[in-house]
This record gives sequence, structure tokens and C-alpha cells, in this order.
Amino acid sequence: MTTPQQLANASALRVSAADVTPNRKRGGDIRVTLSPVTVGCGSGFGGVLYLGPGEFVTRHYHPYSEEFLHVVAGRLEITLDGEVLELEPGQSVLVPIGVNHRLVNPGTEQAHCVFHLSPLAPRPDLGHVDTEELADPDAANPDVGGRP
Repeated sequence: MTTPQQLANASALRVSAADVTPNRKRGGDIRVTLSPVTVGCGSGFGGVLYLGPGEFVTRHYHPYSEEFLHVVAGRLEITLDGEVLELEPGQSVLVPIGVNHRLVNPGTEQAHCVFHLSPLAPRPDLGHVDTEELADPDAANPDVGGRP
């Protein structure tokens, strides 16, 4: 649990996306910045996603977590159980637990998104179920940690 002293000294909980190794296992550039591993949180994890023009994140679902996704820059198409939604900067979407989804940048500029998933799966290896061939199957999953 975060103490009042830790909150007062928030710099101890600060993580820069520039300091996080990109994960490209499912496509794009995914950087988990806030997680049980990086800041000791226990309710979920989040970070940033960068997709170049035409890049995508492979289809998958989260059996334990909702995903909150907000587009900061660029355009994004998200397919939710077969239905395509177009998102522009300033728009957000909630991906419910268990809903298959795939992200693609249909635009001509880089898309930048912020995401958060909550609650955590019982173990990190249970957090994602891939339903499409991975973009880089040899890449490691990001180490977000499990429930503390």
C-alpha cells in the first residue's frame, strides 16, 4: 500500500516511457510504465503505445482485465469482437473483459495512445490470450509482475 510519505515523494514513483524497453511481441511499440514491477502498484498496469502508419497490435483478449485506451495523437482503428471503431485524438474506449480486440493505425502519422488494464490477472502469464499469430513470437512478454 502506498503511504502518505510515498505520495508526498512522488518522484520515487515516476517512470519515463523513454527508460522502458519497447515490447514488440504483439506489434507496435508497447511500453509498460506503471506496474507492480516498476512502482509496486496492486490494482493494474498501464503505459503507452506507439503505432507507425500501417502498424498493428495483434488480436487478443484479457480474461481478467478491462482495458482503458486513450488516443493522444494520430488515428487508431480498434476492432472489438468484429466491430470496427475509429478513434481520433482525445477519444477513449473501454475494452470489456473477454472481448477480442485488435488495433491498427490506418493513418499517415504515428499514433500515440495511453492504456491501463485493471484488475490484474492472478498471474502475469494469464493476462493475455492471443488469438492471432504474434508479430514477433520470439520476443519476451513485458515483465509487469503479478498481484503483490
